Amino acid sequence: MAGRGPALLFLHGIGDDSSTWLDLLASLAADFTVIAPDLLGHGASAKPRADYSVAAYACGMRDLLTTLDVDRVTVVGHSLGGGVAMQFAYQFPERCERLVLVGSGGVGASVHPLLRLAAAPGAGLMLPLLGTRPALTVLRGFAELLRVSEGLGLGPDLDYVLTRYVRLLEPSTRSAFLRTLRSVVDWRGQVVNMLDRCYLTEGIPTLLVWGTDDRVVPSGHAQRAHRAMPGSRLVLFEGAGHFPHRSDPARFLEILREFLDSTPPARYDRARWGEVLRSGRPPQAPDPAEIPDAPAVSSGT
Repeated sequence: MAGRGPALLFLHGIGDDSSTWLDLLASLAADFTVIAPDLLGHGASAKPRADYSVAAYACGMRDLLTTLDVDRVTVVGHSLGGGVAMQFAYQFPERCERLVLVGSGGVGASVHPLLRLAAAPGAGLMLPLLGTRPALTVLRGFAELLRVSEGLGLGPDLDYVLTRYVRLLEPSTRSAFLRTLRSVVDWRGQVVNMLDRCYLTEGIPTLLVWGTDDRVVPSGHAQRAHRAMPGSRLVLFEGAGHFPHRSDPARFLEILREFLDSTPPARYDRARWGEVLRSGRPPQAPDPAEIPDAPAVSSGT
């Protein structure tokens, strides 16, 4: 936590930690209060036998902000953190000023096959073996194949993902990772879908940022989320993978600042919130059930 001014809450993805945002925080702290926690079970935070659902993470962020005496925030969430950000806006709309979703989960079933495998029964027995030095040597030997493979490739994200993967050798970290993963993914893909609640972002300024070469959460999900979220903005990072905020932090920072400067913070209106909930969706929003999977994006915007 650093800086002063309007509060920005940064939420990292699964297996990651708050350091993923470090290239951005120092600059933003000149004008904003920046808060970047390690989510429960990640980084330096505790790793108890506990509830690692998206809803529980959202409640944890509510409690954290209350402890820090921060009432309202713009939430910036990456991957799993994007799902938590959306859940936070749904559970605590009075505390959410804006949403920034970066390669966010919760937009469709598709997810990288390795995450599906890790969520399968018995995977917990294999993960520590795959993290041994001989196994990592083999993985690095096949690095180029893992980078470009059509089905299992991680594209530009491979090196960063491997640095995070080795943390799973520690039993409590591995247990927390698996509990978190299995709350949102099974062998068929993502099981948590935020499309049925996207209409509730009406009135909340929302920015979607995706890499066109995202192999973890396919970039086609960006278009799908954009269509389902009234008034949202979509920015694509051409050639970037699952971590556009890391692949081009200067551009990400520029886009984020422009979004913050050009949008007024949402103001919670309880009567309007009730009206929207009773209606099921605002008139201009599509029925999520009628939104097909979008094709992968091939050009930047």
